[in-house]
This record gives sequence, structure tokens and C-alpha cells, in this order.
Amino acid sequence: MTISIGNDHAGTDYKFAIVKHLESKGITVNNYGTDANDSVDYPDFVHPVAKDVKEKTSDFGILICGSANGVAMTANKYQEIRAGLCWTKEIVSLIRQHNNANVLCIPARFTAIPQAIQMVDAFLETEFEGGRHQNRVDKIPAHC
Repeated sequence: MTISIGNDHAGTDYKFAIVKHLESKGITVNNYGTDANDSVDYPDFVHPVAKDVKEKTSDFGILICGSANGVAMTANKYQEIRAGLCWTKEIVSLIRQHNNANVLCIPARFTAIPQAIQMVDAFLETEFEGGRHQNRVDKIPAHC
């Protein structure tokens, strides 16, 4: 399995902890995030993650910023991306089960690192239920 991860300055410590956790499970990680705490522009780190997931060079994406709103908005500009902003593992399970989310967005300023790692595990362990949810997921992309 390959995961692409991106973060801005608010998510650097989270990214390091998540990458270490994923690599300990034998998961390959493409790191597109900043490794520093200096202010950066989050879209610069979202686009490579979204492109990897869109092009299927990564199985999933993880994005981290202060509120996770900006990274979710940016990632969801791609029709193939279904990015969900989560702050509990229960919400994570629902975005996978019901929305077939392929990108997890974590708000660093509203979660703790251990909580974020639990959310990552829930994201990777939860399957899409399909069925009635598939019809809804099929209606997500805008065809303008």
C-alpha cells in the first residue's frame, strides 16, 4: 500500500508521527509536506497528494493543516477526489463507509497526535459499504 501525505506548517509534527506509524506497518509513504514550522501555502502540498490519488500512484491521501478546511477544499477540486475533514475516528469510519473517501483531512489544531493516528488507522481499516451509498457517491462529481 502507498499513501501520499501533505501538510502545512501547522501539521509538521503530526506528519512526522503519522509517517513513522505508517512505515512501521510496512506502508510506503510519499511525503509532499513541509518538514519545517515556517509559514507555507497549503495548496502547494495538497496538489501533489491529490494528483497521486487521482492517477492511482497512491492508494489514499492524508492532508493536515490547522483546521483542515483549506486542504479539504483544495483536494475536492479534483473530480476523482473525495476528501473528508475528520476530528474523530467515528467520523473517519463514516467517510469511508458511506462516501468512499480517498483522502483524509486532519485538523491539527483540533486533534491530538494520538487521536490523529487512531483516525489514520480507522481510515485504512474501514471498507466502503457500497450498495445504496454507491449511487450517492456516483452523483458527487459536478459535470458542468
